[in-house]
Amino acid sequence: MLNNDSSGKKVWAARPYRTFVKKTVLAPSALFLLLFLNACGSAFSGNARAIREGKTVITSTGETERDNTPVVLIPSLEGDDILGNEKISINISNASEGYIAVSYLGDSDRAKLQLTGNGQVTYTYDLFTGEDEVIPLTAGSGTYVSTVYENIDANQYATIFATEFTVDITNTYGPFLYPNMYVNFSPDSEVVALAAILAKGSTSDLEVVSRIYQYVIDNISYDHEKAETVESGYIPDVDEILSLRKGICFDYAAMMSAMLRSQRIPSRLEIGYAGDAYHAWISIYTPDTGWLEGMIVFDGTTWSLVDPTFAANTDNADDLASFIGSGDNYFTKYVY
Repeated sequence: MLNNDSSGKKVWAARPYRTFVKKTVLAPSALFLLLFLNACGSAFSGNARAIREGKTVITSTGETERDNTPVVLIPSLEGDDILGNEKISINISNASEGYIAVSYLGDSDRAKLQLTGNGQVTYTYDLFTGEDEVIPLTAGSGTYVSTVYENIDANQYATIFATEFTVDITNTYGPFLYPNMYVNFSPDSEVVALAAILAKGSTSDLEVVSRIYQYVIDNISYDHEKAETVESGYIPDVDEILSLRKGICFDYAAMMSAMLRSQRIPSRLEIGYAGDAYHAWISIYTPDTGWLEGMIVFDGTTWSLVDPTFAANTDNADDLASFIGSGDNYFTKYVY
């Protein structure tokens, strides 16, 4: 979210952990039925210690080292190209970077933004009074239709604002590098520091991906209890997930996306279906490979489609490879 600094300028700060009330009619409810984790934790030093103890093996090819300095792009509220009314502010001044900033100014406990890019998928976001949310424009350049709703009674909502705007995204990978509502991190996030440790000595983006991927599947376990009792409206706190060392698919994908983005590697947090299961995974981009769909694992010759949750919870490589196949088992519905 965006907070005021000492000069009064709004700057990005990672959101404190919180849970939300259960969604009702307007959100794509299936999306959020798997997204709850009650986080608690241990010290970050334990994660660095796991690296030193060798649970995640780090190797180098002997080529020129890649710069592992973290780069966290900071969303801005600067500019005066703002749409809205007395209840909603939609700042599109920085849309060319691949995001908008939305602030709900009303007093309802439940307000929602629906956003459709280029006539494609409609995304629904919860809005809360006094909080500025960064929303990625994942449909790319084109026309976006935005509608804001406010809860008026039980499961009934009223439209409080509707508009459309045209976007020319000049930072092609901006939507997949900036922090946003679901991939929520800042320069001070512990996952950013950990990603820099893991990336040190790497000679390519692919090696960074491999190291971060291996760390996550070795050190983060699946939380079956939380998966069975999940409530809608959860937004991952990536540092809490790191401390707790367990989570559900959304947590795996959000944590890894934050780490990769801080290392200048565009990553898409994707939500959809893996077989019959509603699930979350990531895709990554490197200049050498283009977009690699799903998550990947390197066998010494080729990169294969995989996702971190599944890889962390199976010891049978044949079962994993059989399920992954050509990627047909994965159907993407939402991208963040």
